[in-house]
Amino acid sequence: MRLLLSFLLLFQVLLTVRCGKHFRLGRSKGGNLGGPGGYDGEPLPEPKWFKQKLDHSSPSNLNTWKQRYFVNDSFYDFKDPGPVFLMIGGEGPADPRWMVKGAWIEYAEMFKALCFNLEHRYYGESHPTPDKSTKNLVYLSSSQALADLAAFIRSMNNLYKLPKDVKWIVFGGSYPGSLAAWMRVKYPHLVYGAISTSGPLLAKVNFMEYYRVVVEALREKTGNEKCVNQVKAAHAQITALMKTHPEIVEAEFRVCKAFSEASNNDIKNFYNSIADDFADLVQYNEDNRIGADKRYRNVTINTVCKLLTEKSSIPAYKKLGQFNSIMLNKTNQSCLDYSYDNMIQELRNVSWGNDEARQWMYQTCTEFGFYQTSSAEVEIFGNEFTVDFFVQQCQDIFGKKFDMDFLNAAVDWTNNDYGGLDISASRVVFVHGSVDPWHALGLTKTKENYAPAIYIRGTAHCANMYPPADTDSPALKQARVEIQQYLAHWVGLP
Repeated sequence: MRLLLSFLLLFQVLLTVRCGKHFRLGRSKGGNLGGPGGYDGEPLPEPKWFKQKLDHSSPSNLNTWKQRYFVNDSFYDFKDPGPVFLMIGGEGPADPRWMVKGAWIEYAEMFKALCFNLEHRYYGESHPTPDKSTKNLVYLSSSQALADLAAFIRSMNNLYKLPKDVKWIVFGGSYPGSLAAWMRVKYPHLVYGAISTSGPLLAKVNFMEYYRVVVEALREKTGNEKCVNQVKAAHAQITALMKTHPEIVEAEFRVCKAFSEASNNDIKNFYNSIADDFADLVQYNEDNRIGADKRYRNVTINTVCKLLTEKSSIPAYKKLGQFNSIMLNKTNQSCLDYSYDNMIQELRNVSWGNDEARQWMYQTCTEFGFYQTSSAEVEIFGNEFTVDFFVQQCQDIFGKKFDMDFLNAAVDWTNNDYGGLDISASRVVFVHGSVDPWHALGLTKTKENYAPAIYIRGTAHCANMYPPADTDSPALKQARVEIQQYLAHWVGLP
């Protein structure tokens, strides 16, 4: 009981840390790279703006917009120019703290690289269109983002008068990790090499493997079945109570409205939300993001599983409710809003300045799928949030044409265009962590020597990209050394 109370007190004093896409309304979330830990108020570069083409697929469309980027030239010797490193922006604002912190900055200092960070169109402050209406989101796609990067590289070559044989190395984590690999495939004349971290290369509508890895991670990090069994027991108890005494579940999980007022989609959203607690815990386990101080780092798979499995007379569902309260406190929410209609209304908001979930949802509905369903782990999390639940969200947000046939066709096009797991690329390093659920859609084994894979046992999403810490595992430390060696080989340095 003391452990439960200490966890609750811990999170009541924590600041809100939005390091990933943890959307508590049950929306399919992406991976998302957080801010780098270790930032201590160092001066940050001012934003710059690049005149970008709106539609790269149409030569006759001359419309342009301003795209935000950042530069760090403190390591670069213009008299003896070295490589150029480009951090690819993803499904969130570009963070200037990455220009002074992170493993890539340590590599940049080592190799005297010029560093750029280009924000992804439609995210952060890079707004190509007046609003985010469905007709305007037609210009939001990975292929347009890659073309943005190509235009940016050509322009920076001219602006900085870089030598013709300059070597551009692209870096990306999560979705940008995919973009980094695809950039090397699509624009090999502009990009010499790529470090692709935690990038899902295979688009898939029903990403059922996600929760399978979540369960495997609970086993891997604890070394036994106790935690998994407690989660399984808790969900079974919740299901039974929902039929007989739903008011008990309402109280334990601090829901915003009674289940008697809930629709079928609301209930699905509720189950998706409490499963997301574990998804978020596992995906970012023990990383070194901004906010990952001693208090935050104490909330790991091991400590939460200890909370759930400690000997007491408290039933499993109550312990799971306590964990849910921790996650609510973490995001400064007084109650769990599982309303499907509230979620849809928020995602229908087309104005700039609100949450960026609409943009990523559009990309999942038109390119990737990535819907983290319950289909593979029915015994653990139930089977309330199947793929149909997410397809319906696409239709309710963007229109009826976004049905299963549309999604399947979109995913097929993406895999055919980029190659999926059959991608053929040279000088790309694919990096994944065994605890990160997104590795299920990436390359974890080396297929060719010129495109090696580094699979880090025990690490989570994008772990190798964050600043090194004394607490890092030997495997994570070794992975950073291997990446450094590949970079040294590419840029011709010892």
